[in-house]
Amino acid sequence: MTVQINRRSLLTVLAAAGGGLTLGFGPVARALAAGTTDAKLNTYVTVHADGSVTIMAQNPEIGQGVKTSIPQLVAEELDVDWSAVTIEQAIADTAVYGRQVAGGSMATTLQYDPLRRMGATARAMLVTAAATRWGVPAGECTTASGTVLHAASGRKLGYGDVAADAAKLPLPDPATIALKDPANFTIIGQPMTGVDNYKLVTGQPLFGIDAKVPGMVYAAYEKCPVFGGTIKSADLTKAKAIKGVIDVFVIPGSGDPAVTGLSEGVAIIADSWWTANRARAALAIVWNEGPRAGASSTAIAAQAAAFAKQAPQQSIVSTLDTDKALVGAAKRVDAVYSYPYLAHAPMEPMNCTARVAGGKVEIWAPTQNPEPGRAQVAKALGVPPADITIHMMRCGGGFGRRLGNDYMVEAATISARAGKPVKLIWSREQDIQQSFYRPGGFHNLSGGLDASGKLIAWRNHFVSYGSDGKFARSAQIAPGLFPDGFVENIAIGASLMPTPLETGPLRAPVSNAFGFVMQSFLDELALAAKIDPLAFRQQLLGSARIVGDTSNGHTGLDTGRTRAVLDAAAKAAGWGRALAPRSGLGIAFYFSHRGYFASVAEVTVAEDGAVTVVKVWVAGDVGRQIVNPSGANNQIVGSTLDAINATLNQQITVANGRVVQRNFDDYPLLRMPDAPPVVVEMVASDNPPTGLGEPAYPPVPPAITNAIFAATGVRVRSLPVDTALLKKA
Repeated sequence: MTVQINRRSLLTVLAAAGGGLTLGFGPVARALAAGTTDAKLNTYVTVHADGSVTIMAQNPEIGQGVKTSIPQLVAEELDVDWSAVTIEQAIADTAVYGRQVAGGSMATTLQYDPLRRMGATARAMLVTAAATRWGVPAGECTTASGTVLHAASGRKLGYGDVAADAAKLPLPDPATIALKDPANFTIIGQPMTGVDNYKLVTGQPLFGIDAKVPGMVYAAYEKCPVFGGTIKSADLTKAKAIKGVIDVFVIPGSGDPAVTGLSEGVAIIADSWWTANRARAALAIVWNEGPRAGASSTAIAAQAAAFAKQAPQQSIVSTLDTDKALVGAAKRVDAVYSYPYLAHAPMEPMNCTARVAGGKVEIWAPTQNPEPGRAQVAKALGVPPADITIHMMRCGGGFGRRLGNDYMVEAATISARAGKPVKLIWSREQDIQQSFYRPGGFHNLSGGLDASGKLIAWRNHFVSYGSDGKFARSAQIAPGLFPDGFVENIAIGASLMPTPLETGPLRAPVSNAFGFVMQSFLDELALAAKIDPLAFRQQLLGSARIVGDTSNGHTGLDTGRTRAVLDAAAKAAGWGRALAPRSGLGIAFYFSHRGYFASVAEVTVAEDGAVTVVKVWVAGDVGRQIVNPSGANNQIVGSTLDAINATLNQQITVANGRVVQRNFDDYPLLRMPDAPPVVVEMVASDNPPTGLGEPAYPPVPPAITNAIFAATGVRVRSLPVDTALLKKA
């Protein structure tokens, strides 16, 4: 689809203080996505009189490197030296900056072309200003390193020298502005150090937890350990008596906490967070725990097993001959796969600083998605959204958790009641036990092969979470997911059961679990067909073509791109080479978030069942251009290590309606000695550049579990890996 963008929807020019040039950039990415031709504008880039440039980073920075890579797009086409650029974090204001979300790996996808064009248009205006001063045609001028050059006369002017003149020019037609040939890129495609790295390693305040406001007090907030619970009675006397405690009070709930962001609880404000958190233990609260109080992981598994024996409650994909094809198959494989709830567990726990005074609200929050938080705070406090200012602080990890803003609503509500600026910090235990979670799931699979080993039938009865026929957040299965479109006879159905925990997106939502299931079962089918796992996948993919609708970035498949990353990963790992006893290689691929990735894992399994991931090879295709190779490598390696840890170590279980795990002793993070080398190879394809924060994750768990089978002959069908099953007999 071609979208026409008029001049006004691209940028506006305003005179800046000190004779500089400020270029306003509207939500062009959003306009492009919506197919519109008009958008409200905002200030985005400033060219200062001294020639330096300030670029506003409009999206939240959660460690994915977007504060560096997205400004690279502007700086490249503006034709300035990266050393002359300063990056500033924008406040949350979608009316000014457009979409401000860190999620879905969408920043590069949406902003690659619009921000390049904005930088190029700015460069053209500066060239016109210089050419006018010299009295020469603009076409005779070139630019380099923040300077306009006229080769014929040997003259040159720095951008700062002509910025004020450029501010007075009419806007050029964007259609007349040429973008750089990628062969001439000097910033895009170069490995750039993160713009915050120096501040990070020197301990300068960047994160939400670092925020300080004059007159600020500290807060802790105690909520029911069972989701949806309310206060039956509360004795606050002992907590109030603790030295340093300023006040203790009950905050009533307001509707569904999953919607409002506010659960009923008791707030403690004190002169230090240590005191406020310590006072939580002195609270005497009797909870009305509600209907979820009796839930347990054991009961959930039993209910899932009971559903598996029944017909699915709803059909997702169905052909008429699947049952017949399975009955008539030369070989049939049946298996049940499952995976648990997962918590995000970012290193920086949930926190927020809020100041409510004079009908205005100011918030300092490490959030991935500030606008829903603004709406929730506005409703909770009864203030207009326009009277709420949100400073987007750097996030110490997010992985999807900070797409929710409950901690923001809590902090603002406590500040309004206390009449003081408040910094709320969750304890680590709260961060793990009162989050929202990657939902678990149960897949009851059957596959049929003909006499030649071809996959001719596939059935999946997926038992997941939800109610009234609607899936819980991030628990859904959709038509078009592989292998839909690759098997003639396919039936996918689903049955839903209530969830005791709140659910939501975690890095590569849905795909992070389905990758394990689908790619592990493919290995089982390859074994039954007596075909090498790589060859079996290549056979199933067939010739290069697009199967299904790939436009949403998750369903369908470009088989040519998939085969290319499979071949690259296999070649890099030396697929098929001989290994020592109880060592193995496993391979898997997945398409999600518009990225095509394949992984090969090498593992060794000790006689006591302990699994060591020796090395992982990753091949990925995210289009024709990597904006920042350093940041890209960081994201791919980070996704891989994240997936390794979840595969081997992590699960959230429920007993008496409560999350059992509390801290990093029973919900561990991967330690540095256990982090294997990760070899990354990017496969370029002639497709638009897309994001990297999530798509490398899904093929890693099945690559590991397939390697475990190759090493031991034991098929892992449930996560995390149970090492007791792998002990040498």
